[in-house]
Amino acid sequence: MPAETPRATGDSHEVRGEGGSGDGRGLRRVARVVLLDPGDRILLLHGHEPDDPADDWWFTPGGGVEGDETREQAALRELAEETGITEVELGPVLWRRTCSFPFAGRRWDQDEWYYLARTTRTATGATALTELERRSVTGARWWTCPELARAHETVYPTRLAELLRTLLDEGPPAGPVTLDTEIV
Repeated sequence: MPAETPRATGDSHEVRGEGGSGDGRGLRRVARVVLLDPGDRILLLHGHEPDDPADDWWFTPGGGVEGDETREQAALRELAEETGITEVELGPVLWRRTCSFPFAGRRWDQDEWYYLARTTRTATGATALTELERRSVTGARWWTCPELARAHETVYPTRLAELLRTLLDEGPPAGPVTLDTEIV
């Protein structure tokens, strides 16, 4: 999984910014986007281990916080870089998750916040991928909730189909829900 979007998180970038990547600096601060289109489909990126395309997974757009930017700013920047989509309404933080996973020869330890966002634009095109992302992210796809629930592919976070169904049925939670820690 790419450095910024490691497997358990679904992040797909070379590390930019602070973070826990196995180097003793603590948890890497990450902002992710649960992007929904007018038909309530969710956008996921397809990534793989740089040297092993068969070791693949799907994940939400997002990545590490850079410098003094806020998580909201990071979410919007990452979404634009990874998908080309800038016309969004960024909503509340839905979920928070701590995860740890190996990717590109390193261990990534992350504190991830998942923001709800909506868009009417469904065409995607990465605009600013790092070299590592170019080697490890192979595209994007809009998924319906039933498609996600039936998927046999690896998806992060692992309960995304269930989480999306709850979101669509009940709306955003009153406050961020803390998801189980995922260690891969």
